[in-house]
Amino acid sequence: MSETPPVTAVIADDERLMREQLRARLTEAWPELQIVAEAKNGAEAVALVDEHRPDLAFLDIRMPGLTGVDAARQIAQLDWPDDQPLPEIVFITAYDQYAVEAFEQGVADYVLKPAERERLQLTVQRLKKRLALRASPEGGAPPGAPLQQLLHRLATGMGNAPTYLRWIQATVGSTIQMIPVEEVLFFISDEKYTRVQTAQLEALIRKPIKELVDELDPQAFWQIHRSTLVNTTHISGVSRDLRGRQLVSVKGHPEKLEVSRTYTGLFKGM
Repeated sequence: MSETPPVTAVIADDERLMREQLRARLTEAWPELQIVAEAKNGAEAVALVDEHRPDLAFLDIRMPGLTGVDAARQIAQLDWPDDQPLPEIVFITAYDQYAVEAFEQGVADYVLKPAERERLQLTVQRLKKRLALRASPEGGAPPGAPLQQLLHRLATGMGNAPTYLRWIQATVGSTIQMIPVEEVLFFISDEKYTRVQTAQLEALIRKPIKELVDELDPQAFWQIHRSTLVNTTHISGVSRDLRGRQLVSVKGHPEKLEVSRTYTGLFKGM
């Protein structure tokens, strides 16, 4: 009697800590699962899936360059043997409600960031059923057509929307933490580090302000100085000091942020 081959998977997420967390949670929920490769972007995910031919592919929807949806579309077009079905696709998403609604129809599954143990257990159960159905003598319905329909819906819903940072990987003391960008009050850079300030903690990253400007939603974060970005949802007021400089106050922190002359127009009339 031949031994059943192990179930294999590829993980793709541009955030290293998210990949590590997903790997750890999957190991807890499905110890027999073999994660054969990890990708840092969509293009790498397609290449690794083509190389390893896994049973499963966990794809982050919002990755720079080639998105998870784009990667899934390319995976669906790979030249695979007739006797080997395409991998089951599991999308990873932060808060894309449109995608969640599509997944709830049962066409594919999804994992919300950060991956919760209970929800991942449900995903594992669903995947095991799908794989068992696929391997049964009667066989299951080929996933190609429903997958292509889902990808079309997601691509239509996402359109050409830019991809913005959702999490900040920052050093807090001797540890690295994942900070949701909506919790950040402001960023302030010096020559070497950028300070990430929330209402509860202060952390450091090496990413300069000029890079953050391109990676954060400009509607949510305004640059008010060459070294400062402020979260607009946390602005409590703007005042002037005796020298006439504009100073931004934020909720939950006593520090006032100076507005340079270049950006005073943001607060015209204040």
